[in-house]
Amino acid sequence: MDLNNINSLEKAASSAKTELVRISIALLFMFGVMIYVLEMSGGIDKHLLLVAAAVIGGYMALNIGANDVANNVGPAVGSKALTMGGAILIAAIFEAMGAIVAGGDVVSTIKKGIIDPAMIADSDTFIWLMMAALFAAAIWLNVATFVGSPVSTTHSIVGGVLGAGIAAGGFGIADWAVFGKIAASWVISPLFGGVIAASFLYLIKRTITYQDEMLSSAKKVVPILVALMVWAFSTYLILKGLKKIWKVEFSSALMMGLAIAVVIFVLCRPLVKAAADKMNNSKESVNSLFTLPLIISAALLSFAHGANDVANAVGPLAAINDAVFSGGVVTKATIPLWVMLVGAIGIALGLALYGPKLIRTVGSEITELDKMRAFCVAMAASITVIIASQLGLPVSSTHIAVGAVFGVGFLREYLKRSYAVMIEEIKLHHADNNSEAVEAYLMTFKSASITTKGQMLIELKAKTKIIFK
Repeated sequence: MDLNNINSLEKAASSAKTELVRISIALLFMFGVMIYVLEMSGGIDKHLLLVAAAVIGGYMALNIGANDVANNVGPAVGSKALTMGGAILIAAIFEAMGAIVAGGDVVSTIKKGIIDPAMIADSDTFIWLMMAALFAAAIWLNVATFVGSPVSTTHSIVGGVLGAGIAAGGFGIADWAVFGKIAASWVISPLFGGVIAASFLYLIKRTITYQDEMLSSAKKVVPILVALMVWAFSTYLILKGLKKIWKVEFSSALMMGLAIAVVIFVLCRPLVKAAADKMNNSKESVNSLFTLPLIISAALLSFAHGANDVANAVGPLAAINDAVFSGGVVTKATIPLWVMLVGAIGIALGLALYGPKLIRTVGSEITELDKMRAFCVAMAASITVIIASQLGLPVSSTHIAVGAVFGVGFLREYLKRSYAVMIEEIKLHHADNNSEAVEAYLMTFKSASITTKGQMLIELKAKTKIIFK
């Protein structure tokens, strides 16, 4: 047996051992949930159903952490603003904080009103419906994570509730108008995310990287962009992430977010100037100015995600818990602390064990992300959710993030093709085919700002009198 075969066997053995450790930790977590609920629910006739539901809820939380959290930190990792370990640590902490601190006291048991609870016969049917929905969504997320596909956990649980509801009460139980809105969001979410992310990236290019003095432009523009990011995230967190603590109207949240953004702008401006004064005038230097905003955005997105999407793991479990204790079908369920902890710990653990695969997919495998592009993705995620929620559109944070990554990728390729066309025009307009003259002109052209580039092309065309059709 040669050395290559030995190395291959060693790598395979090491990989198998690592996977076994991951599975063991996940199973240990679910076993711990089972033991705790068995102890807590002693004496309840239906305690075995509650125990089974709790284990399935823990399994669902693991899969949410493995799949959905990648949207929050993937761009930061792909742009190298964060290491994989740092991203997992930040996301795990802030996901858990968001779930426990601002996760909500009450959750809707029939997600998005997709089925009519009045058509559910009894509490037993309701309990089995919710367990089936939770288990189906968890299995689907597990399969999606295994193949490396980022999917929406919200839509997964909605699909589970819809399918189980139809099985329990027929097609008439479903609200197909609501389902139509959800289906429409499969197009709206990535489209919104892509357009907003591409728009911010184009703004950064026009106002900073296409200028002769990039750092001077960055000193003016970067604090404004950071303030816009703070405005968006503050509004988003006040509206969604902090609804358990304090509920406010959109206009009030918008004004409070603006006030916070103004303060951050005043504080950020001298810091950006001080950092820029130590750098050379290059795109790499400008790119590095977005590192800290990216790290902060990853933490805030994780907090908001934990506050909102933990309900996808524990909502049905909370509903089953209420049904077991009340003996009836509930449309709103209180979330006990133990249920919230199952969701919070499960999400953090799933991220740590299986998150890196999807983080790499979102961060680097769709398109190459630098810090400026990743910043635009984070901006698109928060702004799109705010716009969609005010329009009443049930969008997916996963679809938004993936659409935003595609949006900056498409813009990048479009600008590269446009630049290649300009280069060809320059070569074509140098009719004398003097290679030295062409190279000298191209050197000047490449270092010029976008405005100067346009003027150079106009002058070159006018000089050679060539008309392109």
